[in-house]
Amino acid sequence: MTPYWRYAIELFPEFHKEPIPIGRFLCRQRRMTFSLLPIQLIPYFQYTVEAVLGTLLLGWDYWQGGQGGFWGASLKVDPDSLVTPWLVAFWLSAILRGLRRGHSVLGRFYDLTGIVTPKEVSSWKEAASYFLGLGLKVKTRPVGIQLVHVYTQATRQFLFGIPSQQRASNRP
Repeated sequence: MTPYWRYAIELFPEFHKEPIPIGRFLCRQRRMTFSLLPIQLIPYFQYTVEAVLGTLLLGWDYWQGGQGGFWGASLKVDPDSLVTPWLVAFWLSAILRGLRRGHSVLGRFYDLTGIVTPKEVSSWKEAASYFLGLGLKVKTRPVGIQLVHVYTQATRQFLFGIPSQQRASNRP
């Protein structure tokens, strides 16, 4: 099948938006199409793993300083990137979902014993405990590709986001 085009938006070290081709294939057994996304992309996200994690690390930095993490992170990135406080909050929720789902696998490679459970704390505090356990820091680039690579190599799945073939798992 012919590829389709989608945007990949990077925010660090500077804002960059570029259309990229995504390979699309037909599974003859299930009669469904599927795509092969590059590892730096998150299913159904235009922003790269580095952009999302980098922005969340900025938000964490603002949150630690007693300021609004969502607002501070959105102000710190290029205004042309269209990152809003709401988008940062959505990203935090999506990334925490992925980290929780991947916790047992990631725990084989990283020290995640200090993770604080979500019932007791705010989302930023839980994210902070993951960031510390995974060795993610605001000033370190790239921040997330190695993390995603480790998880993908171990599971053959996406750490963040849900691909279409898993969304449609109830189909015959």
